[in-house]
Amino acid sequence: MDFAYDARTEELRAKLLAFMDEYVYPAEPVAEEQRAQLASPWETPAVVGELKAEARRQGLWNLFLPDAEYGGGLTNLQYAPLAEITGRSPHLAPTALNCAAPDTGNMEVLYQFADEQQKKQWLEPLLAGEIRSAFAMTEPEVASSDATNITTLIERDGDDYVITGRKWYISGAMNPDCKIFIVMGKTDPDGADPRRQQSMILVPRDTPGVTVKRAMQVFGYEDHSHGGHAEVVFDHARVPVTNLIGEEGGGFAIAQARLGPGRIHHCMRLIGMAERAIELMCQRAVSRVAFGKALAQQGVVHNWIADARVAVEQLRLLVLKTAWMMDTVGNKGAHTEIQAIKIATPRTVVGILDKAIQLHGAGGVSQDFPLAELYASARTLMLADGPDEVHQRSLARRELKKYL
Repeated sequence: MDFAYDARTEELRAKLLAFMDEYVYPAEPVAEEQRAQLASPWETPAVVGELKAEARRQGLWNLFLPDAEYGGGLTNLQYAPLAEITGRSPHLAPTALNCAAPDTGNMEVLYQFADEQQKKQWLEPLLAGEIRSAFAMTEPEVASSDATNITTLIERDGDDYVITGRKWYISGAMNPDCKIFIVMGKTDPDGADPRRQQSMILVPRDTPGVTVKRAMQVFGYEDHSHGGHAEVVFDHARVPVTNLIGEEGGGFAIAQARLGPGRIHHCMRLIGMAERAIELMCQRAVSRVAFGKALAQQGVVHNWIADARVAVEQLRLLVLKTAWMMDTVGNKGAHTEIQAIKIATPRTVVGILDKAIQLHGAGGVSQDFPLAELYASARTLMLADGPDEVHQRSLARRELKKYL
């Protein structure tokens, strides 16, 4: 395995690092100021549109999608260090590059499984950054870590499907630019195979019977820059049968295909969050004095920074190995590695951010530094895309299978 960045990756890294310095970091306070002046906090600040236009002009657009016709034409191994860079400003940079969740996963679903009409109607405007989307899977009444528990019904009625159910923590759904939901529900709730009961269907936001009820908070944050995380009710929402993605009963398989790349993208960005935390730790340590010495001279601070550096280097190698395996043997072949990074990365980055917050004192939990919000994001990823315990269970079974 050779993890040296190739020429194409180095070129894009240099361009993206310059883009971050020149445009993204200066835009962070501007975006917050503009959002405060908007009629609704869910609207998109003008500076975000400016960033998107500049990113597209520079060719930093849709880098996540490996098909060169639609996206950057990059492998997972080439995309990994780029996603890491965007993770340094996770609430702004991915959106600027049209590489933000949940749109990336939704675009991958449409790219892989949608028919030509569905691609024209929904994939093309998503790729152009003209609209946003949401993925409606998690439900409040059941343990959604087990996707077979989902209770939302997708019932055939002539030439239509009727969707009934309640979802929550539907990322991006509060954004008025969100025009389409990919909804997972059961078309065959009594089917013998619990993994063939679910299907996925396209439900436009303006469909009668679709109600975005409220924004769910995450550690007290409404996450305006991400488009929020909404509770959404589908009350006999009716859409044409042509809105079904793939075949009836294919929803579970589509979800697994969607979540593989999504998990590694999150882990790539988490490493960027950790790098920014280390940077902030070092800046704080050399600029503050406590008990007669700079914090940078305190032994415990040395330990925190050293441990953080070691941990980040370990995580990066594991993520790069996973990306390489996904490229060479596919998502199924990289199953163990995908689960390993999903377990290790958020847990480790949460620890690094915790120490960075501690080093900043009261400032660490304030709005004056990004650390508290980064911490909330990283901690949430121990639940998102499947809680860590589900991945531990699956990974342990795979290990034990060798001995049974």
